[in-house]
Amino acid sequence: MNDSDKIVLDDQILSVVSTLYKGKVIVIKYGGAAMKDSNLTNKVVQNISALHNLGIKCVVVHGGGPFINNWLKRLNIKPVFKDGIRVTDSQTMNVVQMVLAGQINKNIVSMLNTEGLKSVGLSGQDNRLILVSPSKELQDNRVADVSNINIDIIDLLLDNNYIPVIAPIGVSILGKSYNINADLVAAAISERMLAESLIMLTDTPGILRDRNNPLSTIKKLKIDDAKKLVSDKVIFGGMLPKVEACMRVVSRGVKKATILDGRIPDSLLLSFLSDSSVSTTIEA
Repeated sequence: MNDSDKIVLDDQILSVVSTLYKGKVIVIKYGGAAMKDSNLTNKVVQNISALHNLGIKCVVVHGGGPFINNWLKRLNIKPVFKDGIRVTDSQTMNVVQMVLAGQINKNIVSMLNTEGLKSVGLSGQDNRLILVSPSKELQDNRVADVSNINIDIIDLLLDNNYIPVIAPIGVSILGKSYNINADLVAAAISERMLAESLIMLTDTPGILRDRNNPLSTIKKLKIDDAKKLVSDKVIFGGMLPKVEACMRVVSRGVKKATILDGRIPDSLLLSFLSDSSVSTTIEA
């Protein structure tokens, strides 16, 4: 972002966003192409910086599927998915933890710090931030559902002007680590904190009525409409857990949840100003 870009954003967008959202909690699920393309990554970090500097309390939850897959490939471990969720045995869990908590999380924190922000990287193991209920469906499947979010440490960081960056690794009451879908973690944190909004960065222009037509984005949906799209198999695969997460949070007090095309530069910041043609917002 050059200086002229920043002036345009200051004059036309930032003052409006500040008026509407200052002091409110926004949970951003960061993933997809926005993580893989360095230019998009820089834009996302700059957008988060702009929102933070306006007084918006940003919580970042990140995924890292492609990076995990790359490491699994190097180690000759074949990735397995069921309904868009990674099936994680103990061997895969070691890789997941290394990549999410050790590599990606710290890279994001470093980039935010480079922007002059105060940022702290966490996983669900820190202070039992994400307590889980392990799945009993498959033996040696280190995948779990979120049973509780300990928001004390998140509140502490936000109150002291830090940006929490959270890796989706949970912990059981016995101290065992588990892989959790990042969309579900972002949703659980949004719900627990009664966030103003949950925003999920994806590789599609929102929910498409026709998956073969990128111009068929559905801009707004009520929960019942989204449920029908799921039952009609319009929504499936990797989009399914995202939509289910969005439906859950807006039914439990979060004002809105947006599935946003992270491939568009500045889409995160622009989504705060107006209805976007590259996003779908789900409301109660």
